[in-house]
Amino acid sequence: MKKAEIDFGQRMIIPRNAHSTYETKRTCVTFYNEECEVELRRYLKERGEDGDERLFAVNKRNLEEGFREISKQSGVKITPKMLREWFCCEMGEKGVADRYVDAFCGRIPKSVLARNYTDYSPSKLRVVYEQAGLKVLD
Repeated sequence: MKKAEIDFGQRMIIPRNAHSTYETKRTCVTFYNEECEVELRRYLKERGEDGDERLFAVNKRNLEEGFREISKQSGVKITPKMLREWFCCEMGEKGVADRYVDAFCGRIPKSVLARNYTDYSPSKLRVVYEQAGLKVLD
């Protein structure tokens, strides 16, 4: 992910070609909450302004290593799949419609209703995300 893919003012991430090789996913937007904003700003400050345009140099191998290390440190096995499941369940419990949860995960539903009659604009998605009030550290 590059700095240019983040709208810091709206806490919005707009991935560029993130899913270009997957038929089931489409690039969309997603958001991060105030908790993440604090950590992201701290990370950027520690890294310095002269850092690489890429925020994270991630490939499959170092991502897997990172999850193994975090799992070891926390004593709890954590995987990307578990995080996706947690996010989807939490958003569902907060009353967010499945079609919006799918959009936050990069999937635009194929149903006629969701595809043709749902507003997936960044401004609408931001409202939905903010109304959910998702917290990780509570």
